[in-house]
Amino acid sequence: MSKLGTPFQRIALIGKVNHDATRDTLQLLERELIAAQYHVVIESRTAKQLGSVEAQVLPLDQLNGNTDLVVVVGGDGNMLGAARVLCDANLAVIGINRGNLGFLTDIDPDHALAQLLPVIQGHYQIEERFLLNAEIMHDGKSTMVGRAINEIVLHSDKVAHMIEFEVFIDDHFVFSQRSDGLIVSTPTGSTAYSLSGGGPILTPALDAISLVPMFPHTLSSRPIVIPATSIVQLRTAPDNDLLQISCDGHKRMKVLPGDHIIIRKHPQQLRLVHPTDHSYYRVLRNKLGWGSRLF
Repeated sequence: MSKLGTPFQRIALIGKVNHDATRDTLQLLERELIAAQYHVVIESRTAKQLGSVEAQVLPLDQLNGNTDLVVVVGGDGNMLGAARVLCDANLAVIGINRGNLGFLTDIDPDHALAQLLPVIQGHYQIEERFLLNAEIMHDGKSTMVGRAINEIVLHSDKVAHMIEFEVFIDDHFVFSQRSDGLIVSTPTGSTAYSLSGGGPILTPALDAISLVPMFPHTLSSRPIVIPATSIVQLRTAPDNDLLQISCDGHKRMKVLPGDHIIIRKHPQQLRLVHPTDHSYYRVLRNKLGWGSRLF
């Protein structure tokens, strides 16, 4: 993780303009960055929501080659959506928090420009966050593929409905389970849905994933942390009802009875940028309400 890097010259702005504060932040950044002689690009859906813009307008999948740094204004959900596309482009991404939690979007929106300018000038930390791929296999053939930066979840399409499945890691049988499902989480997602399900917090530098049972029907079921190089296979029982795989709670894929799900690390990583004073542990304290120092 470096703290002095190459300055950025071409800046892309992305945001879901769902309230006035987000609009104000995007318009401020566009105006001030253009005035400072930076090349500014606004993602096309963001530009459509903003209305009148001065900057160049490009769709999300065309930012690669036309920008160096992508600034996402919004909540962690906006960052997740952008990250799933931008990871393959190897673009640096930074977030300005206009959401609720802000584990991924850590720039204060009230001081967005003051905190962003040093980053653009080359004063930043950069870390790589990996994603997971989920591939659904039916009769030995791949039917659907999804991608997640937080978690991949196997679950029923009904609320509070028990399902049956088996878990294999690197072709080794691990356990069979009757539960509401399974959360397969990256370190990035360990403070999201996995945490609510009783999973462990994994610091971002760990090359590991966690498997967290959802309301298992046995007290011996516990989360397990495994190397991120592992290949996880979920084999669903042939008498299950229709199941689903959810990727970051966004993309949902149907799982038919007897299907297998292959989960593995995505080959490309997200380049996440932070200000130089960023501390992951400070973020945890602030977001989770942990106590301050006693002495």
